Amino acid sequence: MTSHTQTMRAAVLGGYGEPLAVTGVPRPMAGPGQILVRLQACGVCHTDVHIWRGESVPPHAPSPFVMGHEGVGRVEALGEGVSGWAVGDGVGVPWIHDTCCRCDECLDGYESFCQHHRAHGLNVPGAFAEYVVCDARFAVALPETIDPVTTAPLMCAGITAYGAVKRAGLKAGESAIVFGCGGLGLYAVQIASRLGVRVLAVDRDPVKLEIARIYGAAETEIADSGLSSRLAARGEKYHACINFAPTAATWEAMVAGIRPRGRIVAAAMVFQPVPLIQEWLTATGVVITGTSVGTRQEMRELVDMHVRKPLETTVETIKLEEVSNALAVLEKGQSKGRFVIRFAG
Repeated sequence: MTSHTQTMRAAVLGGYGEPLAVTGVPRPMAGPGQILVRLQACGVCHTDVHIWRGESVPPHAPSPFVMGHEGVGRVEALGEGVSGWAVGDGVGVPWIHDTCCRCDECLDGYESFCQHHRAHGLNVPGAFAEYVVCDARFAVALPETIDPVTTAPLMCAGITAYGAVKRAGLKAGESAIVFGCGGLGLYAVQIASRLGVRVLAVDRDPVKLEIARIYGAAETEIADSGLSSRLAARGEKYHACINFAPTAATWEAMVAGIRPRGRIVAAAMVFQPVPLIQEWLTATGVVITGTSVGTRQEMRELVDMHVRKPLETTVETIKLEEVSNALAVLEKGQSKGRFVIRFAG
């Protein structure tokens, strides 16, 4: 066997904030319970920016430190003891590599909140590479009919939006405000409206609000200084508010727009505190919670929804060599949509 000496091209993080080095590294091998995936595409996510900048630092950095957690490809090889997968199967490489499978969160069906989960591109090598190793239990089964490039962002952005809509407990006939119509917010608009939810989309950019309407939003509001007053003046309030905007500035509008017993869901990572009056909670019974990616079951539901009618997003395909530039554009907030690496062959 010479497979352990085979190499592959990968974008490797050498130092935080430095351009990733596209170089040859040893091709990984599938261990027990694992599958080796040959990548066709991998999305570039805003979480990759946090990792690249050293804002999310793993306790033990993977070696080599290959980022990326929105991969789509085909099964290249099976490790010992793997069942339910065959060489050539379509497969998605999501954020979650594995979880402890023992804590209350894992056992209760909330595995995305497992405090010991390991992530591709953070705790273990990720999918900014020609090949990646996945835990066979957590890899995502994908049918032949999907397009790898437009499906890749579902592995994190899409499942985070789907998980947020589910976390909000939204049902057909209810209403929701989606704050922030970037990649995740526009996925949430599509997902919620397909589930029969009346969606109000909020963003600072009128162009994004136009797209939100095309994607199913029933109404839109511009995120300006008067937004909170306009929401407060409405007779009808909303069952849920989901925040995808990485700012604390949406808080006042969420409080103004939520109905009694409504659900406020934090999806974006906001590091600043917000004012919360506990008497308001006493009077309204509003539930405030957070969401983190999604479970394997939610991923199956999302893929099924996508197969029936592909979820839309604006994609700019790039080469592996262009990934550092994509991270810089994302960091400045100048991206027009989702960057997706397309692998040759």
